[in-house]
Amino acid sequence: MLQYSKANAKLAGLYDVPELQEWLVSECGRFTAEVYSLDLLSGWSCPFAEKCKSKVYELAGQFTKSGNVKKKLVDGKKTEFRCFSASQEVLLPNVYNRRKNNFDLLKACKTKEEMTELMQRALPRNAGIVRQHVGGDFFNENYFGAWLDLAEQNPSVLFYAYTKSLFFWARNVKRVQSLNNVVLTASRGGTQDWMIEGYGFRESVVVYSEEQADDMELVIDHDDSHAAVPNWSENDFALLIHGVQPAGSEAGKAVSALGGKGSYGKKALAV
Repeated sequence: MLQYSKANAKLAGLYDVPELQEWLVSECGRFTAEVYSLDLLSGWSCPFAEKCKSKVYELAGQFTKSGNVKKKLVDGKKTEFRCFSASQEVLLPNVYNRRKNNFDLLKACKTKEEMTELMQRALPRNAGIVRQHVGGDFFNENYFGAWLDLAEQNPSVLFYAYTKSLFFWARNVKRVQSLNNVVLTASRGGTQDWMIEGYGFRESVVVYSEEQADDMELVIDHDDSHAAVPNWSENDFALLIHGVQPAGSEAGKAVSALGGKGSYGKKALAV
């Protein structure tokens, strides 16, 4: 069965965002809904990734002391900053297995309708906000359409996503605009970046320092609120580099300068 994941440390910050309370809090002022994500294998499900392209490969016949198949993380030829979720997958067997299971199940579907039914059947009853992909991306247009179908069938749930699959978005732009519970952000660093300006898509940009974000006149999103709040869906923003980066790379040096792990701190964010 498909598995949604509960909010990680970053997504948990959404509970504190006033602009998102309507999706999570009942009339009595209590949290009656929760934040989830639906994740796929990083890189393998990201057909248009480029600057962050990283994949985890299983090493056939090699096992850890705990019995798990050994894995190797491989960066793409044009990788400038490593995908943080791929780094998770090579270190955490349960994360890798859950994302691989989700990806395999969705790829096995023959139609968009099958994908929609699969996601709908697994959707937690108390879902209030769903991030489509902490790991992964829209790997084909059927899957993108199934996601829109899922949102249409669940108008009380807010769905949001970062994506480099801009061609699928462009082909469905009017439908995306018609759904009040769908928020998309173009993730710069893919092979279709030219479409960001061409279609006027809102974007996020990975930066190596707060000073770089200031120079670009972009606010840094520390808690995913800029990606999720529907009323902010026209505003570009930055993401501070984080996660394990290739040794000696500019991205690695930037993470070291930031204390070794980047930042997801709960800062007051002006919009």
